[in-house]
Amino acid sequence: MKLNENHKPRCLVVDDEPLARDVIRRYIEKLPFLHLVGECSNAIDAFVFLQANEIDILFLDIRMPELLGTELMQSIKEPPKVIFTTAYKEYAWDGFELDAVDYLLKPIRFDRFLKAVNKALPGYENVLLSSETMDSERKSGVDSIYLRIDRRQVRIILDEILYIESAKDYVKIYTNDKMHLCRQTITSIEDIIDKNEFVRIHRSFIVPLNKIRSYTHELVEINKKELPIGKFYLNHFLKIMESRVS
Repeated sequence: MKLNENHKPRCLVVDDEPLARDVIRRYIEKLPFLHLVGECSNAIDAFVFLQANEIDILFLDIRMPELLGTELMQSIKEPPKVIFTTAYKEYAWDGFELDAVDYLLKPIRFDRFLKAVNKALPGYENVLLSSETMDSERKSGVDSIYLRIDRRQVRIILDEILYIESAKDYVKIYTNDKMHLCRQTITSIEDIIDKNEFVRIHRSFIVPLNKIRSYTHELVEINKKELPIGKFYLNHFLKIMESRVS
């Protein structure tokens, strides 16, 4: 579908999880050059909506009940620009085989969302992944992330995290009052949290810098819990701690 430069690109969000739709809606609202025209909680409703409305960008979850997002895309003769959103890496190849513009893995970072939008709108005169946009997002203070836990997108307050522990294909996120278990790798978590606030000290542990009570060359103490420092991560950790002291 060719974009009409006389109007704002029209967006449709399709996801069976309300919190996941909330994230995309919030991101779209941050960009004045985009126009959200609808939301659907399943692919069947989206199919009906697309028959009656022109859409420029479709933010489409893949794994949904009754009809997959990939199946919806295959059923549309002239699909709009599609950006897949999903919590499952294994669906990435299916998305790219269908000529999707991009594939966003949940939890979705705002900067990654912007890059996907730029791919969908190449050369569009109002679309700028500018430093001003990125700076405003940083200044606004991303104080939480959404993670898929027990089939829900759960909001985790970053300042409440005590430490993050890897458990093979899962991560355990320990907060002030509980432990959250989500199916995700520790590396993917590391990619979405602020490197100025968190540091990886071991292949199995990430810790918030402001929660460190004491440390040696072998371990870090947080909330009376001692966590090991891996040899590979030691030098980087020490440099960060020294810079905070100075």
